[in-house]
Amino acid sequence: MGGILYLVATPIGNLEDITFRAIRILKEADYIAAEDTRHTKKLLNHFEIKKPMESYHEHNKVVKGEKIIQDLKSGLNIALVTDAGTPGISDPGEDLVKLCIENNILVTSIPGAAAFVNGLIISGKQTRRFVFEGFLPFQKKERKHVLEMILKETRTIIFYEAPHKLKSTLEDLYKALGNREITIARELTKKFEELIHINLENALEYYKTNEPRGEYVLILSGADREIIEKEQIDTWLEKSPEEHLQHYSNKGLSKNEAIKQIAKDRGISRKEAYNFFTN
Repeated sequence: MGGILYLVATPIGNLEDITFRAIRILKEADYIAAEDTRHTKKLLNHFEIKKPMESYHEHNKVVKGEKIIQDLKSGLNIALVTDAGTPGISDPGEDLVKLCIENNILVTSIPGAAAFVNGLIISGKQTRRFVFEGFLPFQKKERKHVLEMILKETRTIIFYEAPHKLKSTLEDLYKALGNREITIARELTKKFEELIHINLENALEYYKTNEPRGEYVLILSGADREIIEKEQIDTWLEKSPEEHLQHYSNKGLSKNEAIKQIAKDRGISRKEAYNFFTN
């Protein structure tokens, strides 16, 4: 019988945030796969846990991933931890989980802290609907593509960012998305936890004289739904009714189906849309 991979959430700052179950699993596992063994050793020492560790991170995930899979197949139970928070979120734990599923290995999670959730719930931004983007891509082309994709996103948008990249990320967000409201959360659960409720333009001014320190969660307001809908209507109104009809005909819609969609696109009644093509 194969072993189990446990995704064990660890504190994002305050060590009191670890769960009793997480401590038990770390003690019971055959070994711990850690993003940074030196960092995890401090956590283990604090809770008097003595357990062998294997490094598993972005730069060795291919080789170490195969070893972990073989160990799981042999019946070992392994706890996977990241430096802080929940494994599998913006880290190579995601790849290890996929490997386990491909190899019919049981994976389960030991719940705990996740920085993006903690940042969201204290931000005052909409929590019913949100998207988590993690770290923006480093490559300019891919970064530009992601920013274009979220331009019309009306849900709250959450990012992670490192201190040395914060200013450039805020500048890119401002240029691509306009002067949105943003909550900048720093060092969550730690001694110097800080929240700044501000807009992007003022944030850029603020960090001209305040050097970023610590790890950041950025909680950005989504686009205004009414503005987006008006822009969409304005875009369709630039086309003639005939061009609009042809657009949907090319997509395979029947005339009646196309006219229903045209009415919606232009913000008019279905009867008004039918009149375009019956007069």
